[in-house]
Amino acid sequence: MENRNIKVVTLGILFAFLLVIGFRLHPFGKPVNTEMDDYFIAKGQAQTGSNNIVSAVVFDYRGMDTMGEASVLFAAAAGVSLVFWRGKNER
Repeated sequence: MENRNIKVVTLGILFAFLLVIGFRLHPFGKPVNTEMDDYFIAKGQAQTGSNNIVSAVVFDYRGMDTMGEASVLFAAAAGVSLVFWRGKNER
C-alpha cells in the first residue's frame, strides 16, 4: 500500500509542476523583446554584410556553434551508417 501512495504523490507533484509551467509560458506568437534583438536588427547588416538577419545570426554571430552542431549530426549519421553497413562478404 505504501508503494502506491508514493506513486500517487509523485504523479501529483509532476502534474502540479507541469500545470505551473503551462501557466507561466508566454502566449504563442507574442515574443518578449530584448535588447539583444534590437542590437542584431540595428547592427547586423553593417557588422556581417548580410541582408538576412537570420543568416547573419546563424552563420556569423554563432558560426562556431553551428559548426559544432553540424559536426555532431555528421558523427551521428556516420555512426548509424557504420552500424547498418554490411560488406559484400557478409550477406
